[in-house]
Amino acid sequence: MRLIKILSNLEDDDTMHLARLLVLLGAFVGQDESKTVNGITKLVKLDFLLRYPVYLERALHYVGASTVNARVLEHERKSVESSMIRYHYGPWDPRYRRFVNLLVGKGLARVYFQGHTIKIALTEKGIQKAEEMSRDENFEDIAYRAEILRKHFDFGATRLKNFIYEVFPEILSLQLGEEIKLEL
Repeated sequence: MRLIKILSNLEDDDTMHLARLLVLLGAFVGQDESKTVNGITKLVKLDFLLRYPVYLERALHYVGASTVNARVLEHERKSVESSMIRYHYGPWDPRYRRFVNLLVGKGLARVYFQGHTIKIALTEKGIQKAEEMSRDENFEDIAYRAEILRKHFDFGATRLKNFIYEVFPEILSLQLGEEIKLEL
């Protein structure tokens, strides 16, 4: 029972999510403070594939890339790090705006609008922290998969959303707000 409580508290701890998003953003912007991820929707869809490596494996198969690149561990085939829900634009976690704002508040990221699009960039401090975390053995799988995402799925937000609906049509059958379960 204690283990269940510890695992439940991890899901509520923003630190894990912030670290994963920082590594993901780092993979997409590299060392260039002027590069951005264009839109929270794009960030969310990329993070969906990062959080659900079984779905990343399926996406890689769909684009003709080696599924070995997903490096799915056996325990990941039966569980997910944290849950996402079906939203209007696909997989979503209602905490993303808070996560991005926390990264900004910690001086790791900056955001600005260009038209109606929120541009998410890393600060120099954010780039350094993302690089440091990417070299840490605890983030090895996340950093590796984030690079795979950059290599194969650096699409615009709308194309990425459409791709996810095309490759994972079961998401469309969920009710809005319903939790996404692992489909094996």
